[in-house]
Amino acid sequence: MKNLKINFLCAVTILLFASCNKKEITFSDPLITNRDTTLNPGDNFFYYANGGWFKRNPIPSTEKSNGIFRTIGDTINSQIKQICEKAAADNASAKGSNKQKIGDFYASGMDTIAIEKAGISPLNNELKAIETINNIPSLMTTIAHLHTIGASPAFSFYLSQDDKISTKYALFFGQGGLGLGQRDYYFNTDIETVQIRNEYVKHLQAMSKLMGNDEAESLKSALSIMNIETDLAKASRKLEALRDPIKNYNKMSVSDFNKLTPTISWTSVLVTLGAAKADSVIVGQPEFYKSLNELVKKNSIQDWKKYLKWDLVNSYASYLNQSIEQQNFKFYSTVLNGVSKQKPRWKRVVGQTDSSLGELIGQVYVAEYLPKGSKEKLLEIGNNIREVYALHIQKLDWMSDITKQKALHKLNKIVMKVGYPDKWKDMSQLKIDRNSYCSNVMKANAWEYNYMISKYGKVVDRSEWSMNPQTYNAYYNPSNNEIVVPACNILVPGFEGRMPDDAILYGIIGGSTFGHEITHGFDDQGSQYDENGNLNNWWTPEDLKKFHEKTKLIVSQFNEYTILGDKHINGDATQGENIADLGGVVMGFEAFKKSKQYKSKQKISNLTPEQRYFLAYGYAWMVNIKDEALASQIMTDVHAPAQFRINGPLSNNVDFYKAFNINKNDKMFRPEALRVVIW
Repeated sequence: MKNLKINFLCAVTILLFASCNKKEITFSDPLITNRDTTLNPGDNFFYYANGGWFKRNPIPSTEKSNGIFRTIGDTINSQIKQICEKAAADNASAKGSNKQKIGDFYASGMDTIAIEKAGISPLNNELKAIETINNIPSLMTTIAHLHTIGASPAFSFYLSQDDKISTKYALFFGQGGLGLGQRDYYFNTDIETVQIRNEYVKHLQAMSKLMGNDEAESLKSALSIMNIETDLAKASRKLEALRDPIKNYNKMSVSDFNKLTPTISWTSVLVTLGAAKADSVIVGQPEFYKSLNELVKKNSIQDWKKYLKWDLVNSYASYLNQSIEQQNFKFYSTVLNGVSKQKPRWKRVVGQTDSSLGELIGQVYVAEYLPKGSKEKLLEIGNNIREVYALHIQKLDWMSDITKQKALHKLNKIVMKVGYPDKWKDMSQLKIDRNSYCSNVMKANAWEYNYMISKYGKVVDRSEWSMNPQTYNAYYNPSNNEIVVPACNILVPGFEGRMPDDAILYGIIGGSTFGHEITHGFDDQGSQYDENGNLNNWWTPEDLKKFHEKTKLIVSQFNEYTILGDKHINGDATQGENIADLGGVVMGFEAFKKSKQYKSKQKISNLTPEQRYFLAYGYAWMVNIKDEALASQIMTDVHAPAQFRINGPLSNNVDFYKAFNINKNDKMFRPEALRVVIW
């Protein structure tokens, strides 16, 4: 790490030498410039740490939010744009090569003349197939086929590891089929949600007209679709109820699944889904399928055709002609998220190229754009977090020794995948050309589906990644007992071309990334999986009771938080992420304590190491979001809004209290008896 010194402007200065000439470059320190010092850090640390940046950087009209995720995303998207444009301009690239696929996919998305001329025709074959439905068996076969090309009508279906036998793949059937995403949109009675429902019906009607129907038929179609979706929603579980892996694990033979729904032959559906040899399935919500069995009889075949055509067009609206694309944007971006203007086309196409061909782009990104040493630095931080985590578990006063040993065993076996995969997916069978953007997306979706379903009956490949190295995110997979941290997580805005100090690295990468993801292995869901990734209780009854008492406290804490006047955070639905945030900020700080910067009590920009750490943690969730998007988030997302991901865990943290002299007169102060301490 380069040596840092402080000047009176609270800027970080680095001395660089070129030949014999000394050149001084002054960098501003984001932890200083991001702040709003008119605020008391003990009243609202989220806005204290980030409010200055928010004032200077309002949310663009093309975005639902602004902050660190968009800043880093813009950097990565600019790099991906270069990859795409270079590939598109290379006419000599071999057919079937990665460069040809990337270039042709991007070029097809930028060819608005061809897209406009094609209109809805790329979907014609599928629309004609829907029109041939004449009974319930053909209805279910068509629904199954649509799942194989990227649509998702009537229910959800996917292949993943069996929660109780992590060495085997299983087929999962769950609730789904909702154009509004979550059941509560169909039933909540507050003014905003009622208005969204009304706008949704108008949107369904507008889309039907764009599909070629007249005014009367479009209204009739919209109401039919809304009726079907409302019935599907009525049979669906609430967001928080989906968090229980035991209650959402209902394994049964295919014959028993058929008995559950006498009108529907899942044996036939599985043939179309490409899993004819399946002998068992895992049904997440059996009551949903009992209801679906009645709904396929209750609603006419004609109404189901309208619903399926809608679901197909809705799935591909972003890749069709301008009128359909803009109507889709109007509802899903403007009405639901408050975004008034579309992003430039290149950004939309770059995003979709990355989504469809992410592993191909990832190979170029790693080779040409990833800072050297990123993988090694990430692994170093991750291992340091794991080390202090073990020390914390050993010192827990609420857990017995027998459970501690099992927790330590699980912690020790957590696999850390950092940077990028050791091997890339073979996408040689995916054919891409410049003829049709929509068709390219459909072919990529079909390839992804076939790749997924082809794993059925094979040995689980635990080396596989579910995220690309250029994706600024991370995840914990309980079935593999692994955390995956893509390479671009090393990026910190404001520190381009230089290594941030350890307080920042451990606040952002250590606390909000590695510490957060490791804690997911010990949150309300992850704690139910053993060291091998199996849904298997490893707790003593007494320890499990104490753990649940602690998780109830964090649920209660977050239930108290309100936004937009009187809208409460859903403490039950968000508890897993809240537990992970709490554990993450604690473990990141403990690991930071072992650094030279912390031990030397070195001040940077007149901030103590402790202050820099917590400001960096605040920087990790520097996200300002529009009211509409915020309202949508608390209904549909298991993550609490960004300000509570900062203020929530920090209000329980004694080291934070000391660093900023928090006292009982501050709004974030919580009496010691109410502070939540878990890991």
